[in-house]
Amino acid sequence: MTRILKVGAAQLGPIQRENNRKEVVERLIALLNKGAVESCDLVVFPELALTTFFPRWWSEDIAEFDHFFETEMPNQEVQPLFDEAEKLGVGFHLGYAEMTPDGHRYNTAILVSKNGDMLGKYRKVHLPGHEENEPWRTFQHLERYYFEPGNELKVFGAFDGVLGMAICNDRRWSETYRVLGLQGCELALIGYNTPVHYPPDPSQDVLAGFHNHLVMQSGAYQNGMWVVGVAKAGNEEGCDLLGESSIIAPSGEIIAQCSTVEDELVSAVVDLDMCANYKETLFDFDRYRRPEVYKSITSQVGVEIPEGIEVRKQDDGNPKDS
Repeated sequence: MTRILKVGAAQLGPIQRENNRKEVVERLIALLNKGAVESCDLVVFPELALTTFFPRWWSEDIAEFDHFFETEMPNQEVQPLFDEAEKLGVGFHLGYAEMTPDGHRYNTAILVSKNGDMLGKYRKVHLPGHEENEPWRTFQHLERYYFEPGNELKVFGAFDGVLGMAICNDRRWSETYRVLGLQGCELALIGYNTPVHYPPDPSQDVLAGFHNHLVMQSGAYQNGMWVVGVAKAGNEEGCDLLGESSIIAPSGEIIAQCSTVEDELVSAVVDLDMCANYKETLFDFDRYRRPEVYKSITSQVGVEIPEGIEVRKQDDGNPKDS
């Protein structure tokens, strides 16, 4: 029996600091209803979908930003989204800032069933940006200050397939897709909040959209999986965020893509059995992988140039992200 899903990529326009949870949840519910009209089984919302991207601001007292975090999920303000999912029979993926009962803070995503039940939780592994105040920047990127990193890339049995989750910067690392792929992932759900401007190297600004699709399309193809990448987009508190949310096939082809930087839903039919076309041929891991050759991937973190190779380095004085 063919395993067919209808999946919606529910891009959000900007969420300003003044917008409250009730207003945002109403927007999410409207997108969920659009997904229901298009017969979606699953609707994918972006990273930090309940608040503005608050790590763009520095605060000496980290607790001053605790109101951006959810201490339980669902909570009273978000419960209407879960209720609507159950009413419509549409599952969803949602990114938000999580604070645990013992005070740990994570950039988190959850997967929710058509019945409104929690199926899985993921905490962002690759935290980008910096840990200290850097006032030279037009805006800060302090995820490494406000969040702790997650420690696991895992998959979940849901929607008749094997699903994985990743968040924003995770999508730039090939290890993300490969670790999910080695667990049989057939559909990866990825939310992002990506500034178009990159202060450490503005020459990359013009390539923001290209790089966004490059990493997701290559990750999809090289691991024989569907990838749904969903943005929070538009001008948020003076920072332009990339849109171009997309649904990508195991072939690496973009099947559907948003065309605005506002609230928008695009959908596509996702044939999970199509993954076998790649997992069992070009990317038959069991047959072709050589893990004994890849030891440096897990044995070292930074670059280690072998002895005897001299590389002349030029310091351009340009600060780089750690």
